[in-house]
Amino acid sequence: MAAAIPSGEVVWGLQLPVQSQSTLYVQEWEAAAGPAELALIAVAADRAGAFYTAVCDHVAIPRPADETMSTTWYDTVATLGWLASQTSRTHLLSHVYVLAYRHPLVTAKSFTTLDHLSGGRAILGVGAGHLRSEFDLLGVDHAGRGAATDESIEVIRAAFDEEYPVIGGPGAEVGVGVGPRPVRVGGPPIWVGGSSVPAMRRAARLGDGWLPQGPPEMGMRAAVDFIRSERSDAGRPEAFDMGINGAPVRFGPPADGDPEWVLSGAPEEIASAVRRYRTVGANQIQVRFLAGSAAEYAESVERFGADVWPLVAD
Repeated sequence: MAAAIPSGEVVWGLQLPVQSQSTLYVQEWEAAAGPAELALIAVAADRAGAFYTAVCDHVAIPRPADETMSTTWYDTVATLGWLASQTSRTHLLSHVYVLAYRHPLVTAKSFTTLDHLSGGRAILGVGAGHLRSEFDLLGVDHAGRGAATDESIEVIRAAFDEEYPVIGGPGAEVGVGVGPRPVRVGGPPIWVGGSSVPAMRRAARLGDGWLPQGPPEMGMRAAVDFIRSERSDAGRPEAFDMGINGAPVRFGPPADGDPEWVLSGAPEEIASAVRRYRTVGANQIQVRFLAGSAAEYAESVERFGADVWPLVAD
């Protein structure tokens, strides 16, 4: 187990638009967007110094959930592999991969390959999943998803660590070969998503980092303290990548209809607001941008990296 972020550093990243288009956060211009727009924004993030670009995971959205979630969810691994060829520096994060949907060796194979092909840039963000109808569709036990996620992490970790991990299953007691091997020693870091107590405990005890998904009921400061305490009790290394989700960013004045929590204004004003996220103990800040087009979104990403982040990270 190893943290991805160098000790003492604070980084930023973003979950890419276009790839997933839930009505909860999709912007109007994304409906007509495709690979060209996705690449434009990913390349902008690469140039701007984003630590990672992230994509979501769903297999198929049963009706009527599609009315809220839509059906546009690009395949996670295929998209990350394609993004690896478009970029050269940013890490490639699944945010988050639902482990219960696949055999853990399938996940291990996908992410060791992604790490191998990208030069060691893969980060495996994992979660237990939530959409019961999708679990039913895939024949997966929704009630047992937490335990299945814990078990999967252990198998995946073994396959990341060793070419011939010894795991359960017929014939596996003598070891099964998993190659190509990842570039990063020990394989991609595993960041665990979720803001429930079980998810945060999973992150502390089994993960290398935490990806909050919505505000924890106990509040962010208490959540960070809880994870640190759980990690210490489990005898895990102190180094740990602690995430926080920032409010949306819009350069210039707020637009009509923007929620009051949107971070808007000049770079100095935005930086002042973003700096407050550091006080809760996070070393990874996820940002997203409000824009009227893919070009404006990409411009905002580059402006954030050039004009805002230096004021946050100093």
